[in-house]
Amino acid sequence: MAKAAKTKKRAVPMIVFSRARDIPFNRIRLSDSNVRATDVEAGLDELTQDIERREDLIQGLNVRAIVDADGNETGDFETPAGGRRYRSIARLVEADRFPADGLVPCIVKKADAKTSAVDDSLAENVHRLALHPLDQFHAFRRMVEGGMATEDVAAAYFTTPRYVEQRLRLATVSPKLLEIYAADGMTLAMLEAFTVNPDPARQEQVWEALGQSYNRQPWHIRQALTQTTVPTSDKRARFVGIDAYVAAGGPVLRDLFSEDGSSWLDDVPLLDKLVSDKLKAVADEIAAEGWKWITVDINLPYGHDHGLRALTGTGAELTDEEHATREALREEYDRIEAEYGETDGDLPDEIDQRLGEIEQALEDFENRPVIYDPAEIARAGVFISIDRDGDLVVDRGYVRPEDEASEPVEGAEADGDIGGDDADGDNTVRRTTITIGGDPAEPEEDEGDAIKPLPERLVVELTAHRTLALRNAVAGNPHVAMTALLHRLVLDSFRERSFTGCVEASVRHVYLPAQEADLKDSSPAKAVFEREQAWKADIPFGDDDALWTWLDTLDDASRLALLAHCVSYGINALFERPNPYGGNGVSQSGLEQRLREADRLACATGLDMVDVGWRPTVANYLGRVTKARILEAVSEGAGEQAAQLIDHLKKPEMAKEAERLLADTGWLPEPLRLTADEAAAAPPAEDEEHDLPDFLAGDGVDGPAEPDDGAAQAVAAE
Repeated sequence: MAKAAKTKKRAVPMIVFSRARDIPFNRIRLSDSNVRATDVEAGLDELTQDIERREDLIQGLNVRAIVDADGNETGDFETPAGGRRYRSIARLVEADRFPADGLVPCIVKKADAKTSAVDDSLAENVHRLALHPLDQFHAFRRMVEGGMATEDVAAAYFTTPRYVEQRLRLATVSPKLLEIYAADGMTLAMLEAFTVNPDPARQEQVWEALGQSYNRQPWHIRQALTQTTVPTSDKRARFVGIDAYVAAGGPVLRDLFSEDGSSWLDDVPLLDKLVSDKLKAVADEIAAEGWKWITVDINLPYGHDHGLRALTGTGAELTDEEHATREALREEYDRIEAEYGETDGDLPDEIDQRLGEIEQALEDFENRPVIYDPAEIARAGVFISIDRDGDLVVDRGYVRPEDEASEPVEGAEADGDIGGDDADGDNTVRRTTITIGGDPAEPEEDEGDAIKPLPERLVVELTAHRTLALRNAVAGNPHVAMTALLHRLVLDSFRERSFTGCVEASVRHVYLPAQEADLKDSSPAKAVFEREQAWKADIPFGDDDALWTWLDTLDDASRLALLAHCVSYGINALFERPNPYGGNGVSQSGLEQRLREADRLACATGLDMVDVGWRPTVANYLGRVTKARILEAVSEGAGEQAAQLIDHLKKPEMAKEAERLLADTGWLPEPLRLTADEAAAAPPAEDEEHDLPDFLAGDGVDGPAEPDDGAAQAVAAE
């Protein structure tokens, strides 16, 4: 059988491109083959300005030689592709910005071209791919980084500086999210929302959380990214002022894409400090008026003046000069009203401004300071707060029931006493007691022997420690977690509470509104974080069916561990101020129930705050309570003798020494104890000696207390 002959492969001719050539502009004309015939002047101004700015063409003209009847080239050319550039050059020639015979870079179509002039013109206008917006973001950034001003970039591309700034901001979003946007994994509106927070890690964290949610609206992204911030519309921000906050080093998050220019203050602790400092300055100024107490609170609770007697003062009389000024202002106001009252339309700006000034001055005359009886001031107090617009609110003149003057006993000699403060005839100057947010503004140096209640914020911070420790304990004890969940479900099921939906059992993550700086570094916080990261690495987020399948195939031990972890996030052992008048907040009975259940969980899990690492320090307790409280703590934890060794010290030294004495005693303040522990608490044996460090003993200490016995005196003198 004959062998089949091999088919010889036909050679394909190589492509030869048309050549480039510089041609005088006056030898070129528009071709009738140019397909762009509708609205040919559109965008021509911008293109002409761009060519003039560059003094160059980015792309030359595509031309064909014009031939005579015999097929010979005439030396002239026509351009079927590049008509807009041709028209722009013609404008520059007319404006004497380009010579009529100036050379123009062109691609001269080869004589044996396989396509027609119409084909070339259509191809140039159709075979275009618009630049991806992401590439524009990066291009703007590179131009600005190269030294071009934002305004110059905006002018070059016929847009506004704000538009350029927005694109520059988009270019700063996390590279991971930009890749997702480039792959059409998110919309431009979503990407814009991520720019409100400059932290790439936080942006990625929110994107990961969105994978578990069906709500991916831009407003939801902004809300998540600003969850721990304060909007500039907040009354605290208005009270302090954005300029003062920025001057103190506070960062501001700005949304360049919102119509109203939304922005947020990112450093909330700094803002709160500025608010507190400003309110404290106001309180100090008002304290000079002689009030007995001043209560400062950003949000005074509803009914804060309930049960208090309001003083009735008298308005300050006007001086003769003030009377004359007020009458002159009224006459001027009436004269302007008479002159312009019949005028149609708006008043001239200067007249409108003057009327406003007069109205404000007259209002100030009406709102004269109220004068109170000095004897009443000495027993009364003041409330200082901020209204919803951030304006200062000072409400003077309220007397507490316990500060009312004693009823005179018949036959007794009047001594001018205005209450119980100076019944012993002590004429020393009494300082105004100022509290800010429930905490003393300046703890007194000598509080006496009375044990005062713990400051409210301190109690909140201490219970935040306990809440986090309880969460960690419950998460590590699936049996207790299951019991707690069943307890909740049984109450909901058998007490006939009405809920809708399929399964309404839920856990609401309770955030800790006030916490000490080192809480995040505590062992429970680290354990909770590590456990959460471990579960996140295993759980298949984003697909509800996949999550169900994964949960269904878990072994029982893993299911119980995951259940315990999830239930733990709903643990709330926080103290908060009860609202006695209903409405928002927790009631007194609700708070008591919460703390009782926290005790029960602590007992069930065997939680010991000492075992989880809590120790009393100057920062977290001792430096924030009265001297009497410090001595009480040392007496309970280290013994009465140890307390006597430090009772002569000033508060800063006392707190520091108390921290040393209590370090290994296992002592806990009331908010961290179990109720049963508080009842059974008893001071330890007093046979141990506790030496003071040299810098706290001896002649350098003011006002040493008289020791009870010689042994104590010998120790304190060492």
